Amino acid sequence: MKPAVVKTERQYRDYMARIEELAMLDPAPNSPEGEELELFATLVEAYEEKTFPVAKPDPVDAVLFRMHEQDLRQSDLVPYFGSRSRVSEFLSRQRPLTVPIVRELSAGLGIPAEVLIQDSVAPKTQADADAGEALDWSKFPINEMCSRGWIQASKRRADVSQRLEAVQSFIERALGGMQPGVLARRTIKGDAFNWQAFYALTAWQARVLQKAHENAFRAHERFELKALDEPFFDRLVRLSRDPNGPAKALDMLRGVGIAVVIENHLPRTKLDGAAMLSPSGDPVIALTLRFDRLDNFWFTLLHECVHVWRHLSNPGDVFLDRIADKESNEQVEKEANRFARDLLIPRAQWRTTSVRQMPTKAGILAFAEELGIHPSIVAGRIQNETENYAVFTDMVGRGEVSKIFNVS
Repeated sequence: MKPAVVKTERQYRDYMARIEELAMLDPAPNSPEGEELELFATLVEAYEEKTFPVAKPDPVDAVLFRMHEQDLRQSDLVPYFGSRSRVSEFLSRQRPLTVPIVRELSAGLGIPAEVLIQDSVAPKTQADADAGEALDWSKFPINEMCSRGWIQASKRRADVSQRLEAVQSFIERALGGMQPGVLARRTIKGDAFNWQAFYALTAWQARVLQKAHENAFRAHERFELKALDEPFFDRLVRLSRDPNGPAKALDMLRGVGIAVVIENHLPRTKLDGAAMLSPSGDPVIALTLRFDRLDNFWFTLLHECVHVWRHLSNPGDVFLDRIADKESNEQVEKEANRFARDLLIPRAQWRTTSVRQMPTKAGILAFAEELGIHPSIVAGRIQNETENYAVFTDMVGRGEVSKIFNVS
């Protein structure tokens, strides 16, 4: 095989197979095989960096991270901005950075200037055009909300106003008294969000925030970002081997301050999970179990954990996620997918395992045992990468999650 710049997925797979063959030989660095291994590894790494780029954090996320790292308060940023109001407007994505402030922040907080010069103001959305307009409460899925017991309202046509008042009260209480249209204008993100489903998704989010206060779902401790470290994620993933691992994983998250809710999605929303900050700033993860499979449960859970870990910053922020068969076009979603994959199966091990190129049931079981994870995670990864969901269907834990949580 003649080395060349990697340009196609097929070429990439062939090179990975050759790397695996050479790695099995454990060649000396200066041997012909060792030099060939280094060359192929360099070519593959260049392809991965181009194809799977790591996005730079935006200016607001970079400053918030540095504030957390150095235990800084908003008042500590006043010398850089000149006033408290300017700090607040920047952190709420309403004020861009000027060149002098970029220089000051770069020197004072050690943030690269190329990160700070990116756009930090929230883009305008369709809701901006509707700012100030009252919500049409009749567009909420009232009958579905009634049938699920979210609201108590008469079904008689003569009682329309009473039904609308019940919906409005439910939504505004759950969202902390904020008008959901204002909340949606800047903060709703994720592949599951679209304006056609705005009212259904807002109702679902309100129900999740309501349930997050119930004893069965609420956090047991106050959340601290530093709790989400590498050992924590390692322990979380290893729970997948436990027959009752999904339930224990949710308890583990609640134990570090993250409320976790299970709530079935509303019709036509195609929603798998969500990560959000409540109006008081507390993190909440929600799962719909739309695909009742163990592999999907663990990937969705880790995906939402990454959003909490890296992407949520302001009260009211929410990511509504559809874990689709194809890769997301959104950079933040790509990052959450990439981290979730690597947390479940470390990239180095996935690159070199033979089961990736020649998948068998025995190979899946052996590789899962080696990593200390459930075989469904490996089987689901193979299905996703090959885009063949007809293979290893008996290994992805279909129907197992609903049994654990006793939901239908």
